[in-house]
Amino acid sequence: MPLRLMEIYLPETNDDAISEFIDDESIVKFWQERSAETGLLVKMILSVEQTEKMLDKLEQRFGGKDGFRVVLLPIEATIPRIKGNSIEEEPAPDKSTKPDNGENEILRISREELYSDIVDSTKFTITYAAMVLLSAIVAAVGLLQDNVAIVIGAMVIAPLLGPNVALALATTLGDFDLGFNALKTNLLGISIALGLSITIGYFFPVDPAIPEIASRMHVELPDIVLALASGSAGVLAFTSGASISLIGVMVAVALMPPLITFGLLIGSGNVTGATGALLLLITNLICVNLAGVTTFLVQGIRPRKWWEAAKAKRAARLAITLWSVLLAVLIVVIIFSQKS
Repeated sequence: MPLRLMEIYLPETNDDAISEFIDDESIVKFWQERSAETGLLVKMILSVEQTEKMLDKLEQRFGGKDGFRVVLLPIEATIPRIKGNSIEEEPAPDKSTKPDNGENEILRISREELYSDIVDSTKFTITYAAMVLLSAIVAAVGLLQDNVAIVIGAMVIAPLLGPNVALALATTLGDFDLGFNALKTNLLGISIALGLSITIGYFFPVDPAIPEIASRMHVELPDIVLALASGSAGVLAFTSGASISLIGVMVAVALMPPLITFGLLIGSGNVTGATGALLLLITNLICVNLAGVTTFLVQGIRPRKWWEAAKAKRAARLAITLWSVLLAVLIVVIIFSQKS
């Protein structure tokens, strides 16, 4: 089970202030040292799913003190190996009782660590723009040549996972700034890919009968299932520390091919086919975000402060309601279009 090293800096060398945390059963190892420059430095090793609770307790106890800071570091290995009070030997939690703070006992990184990992993906940089541009070129070539391998290659380099997961996290936490940056980066990335694909479609012949293109000119119910699974897997990649690059391919599969198909068909003047591709793109965007917000809520991601939690709860309810209504409307449209 993953472990974290937590370094706590306190300006006052007050043993009583930190003694209440020493007996916490979630701490695997604990030690402290004093310095005239830094004051009291406390270090503890604890399991990854316990870090958020400990961070909340520390901030509540020492948050108002000048010089207070917590540094959280991942642990790759320790020598000697941790034994005795190791995580593997802890008794299983009593499933008949649930914590009163509403947090689920699910293995995931802390809220602060998750936020730190995701916030960088909302920044629109030259690298992000270049990766979107390159993935759009590769995807367009793969679609025009009806080459599945090339299309998959485009999905590997498409940087679409971060901004979409960030948008879902912003909704869950009620964080307007994070949501604005995520939405901006998403829209700019989509605009770059769309503009390039329209240009390619204008100058190169686009045959709508190509299977890779034709399959993305309409929406079917399995496409909805794929997009929902992609959104949930994308969130789990961040919260569990799984391979983000590999799972990011799933999100890219749901978004990049229909986006490029839409642009190619618009550029070639095929408005009818482009409408179907646009419907698929919108459906996938709704499903990815709906699944992302739902997965965050199921994993117990909440703001720490109660007034922030109330705002986040309203934002999450509104988002889930909006996405669900739109998805229901799209499903009705899909069913009627298939019958006709």
